[in-house]
Amino acid sequence: MSRDNLILQMQQVKDDLLLLGSLVEIATVKSIDALRRRDVNAARLIYLNDQIINQKRYSIESDVLILIATQQPMARDLRNLAAMLEIASELERMGDYAKGICKVILNLGDIEIPMPIKEIELMGQIAVEMLHQSLTVFLEEDAEKARVIPLQDNQVDQLFIKAERFILNTMMTQPEIINYANLLMWVAHNIERMADRVSNICERTIFVVTGELIELEVKPKNLIES
Repeated sequence: MSRDNLILQMQQVKDDLLLLGSLVEIATVKSIDALRRRDVNAARLIYLNDQIINQKRYSIESDVLILIATQQPMARDLRNLAAMLEIASELERMGDYAKGICKVILNLGDIEIPMPIKEIELMGQIAVEMLHQSLTVFLEEDAEKARVIPLQDNQVDQLFIKAERFILNTMMTQPEIINYANLLMWVAHNIERMADRVSNICERTIFVVTGELIELEVKPKNLIES
């Protein structure tokens, strides 16, 4: 196989990676919307569709491993392929977070419970936008932008703290629904973790461009005033 063909097949894998990212973004947005509407049927469908995300992840891994095994790529090509393996894994895990939100919806059923839905929706919007940006800069191989994207995680962290306080207050004032309130804590936690994983994608972009494996650090979290 000529290098031109290798590049062509690598581009196909990148296209599949973008598709996987899009599936994760859609699942995340729809799961949060289903939570807001308490739509059990929508949650069940999103939960089942997680299989599509898993299958796409495994397909990408298979294609990458075949290229590595048969073409013995070197230098930047090899770093690109290694990064795609890692990113596919990160995206599949983010899909699991959306699936987890749907599981919470199914467990809540029609239980009446106060929710910090505004904070959860904003967290989701920022996390999804961060994910979209991180995949774009990976395709563009823009290491400088990759260093900046994780800074947005601070906004997610601040919203998480607000949501956490709301949920804890609910637990104290309505102890009879503690178990259900704890489920909402998992929703907020899942979205917060999704934003954290975006940093891993950005680190892989920097690895592709520079050959260095680094851990990106974000600004210290500022405490919210009571």
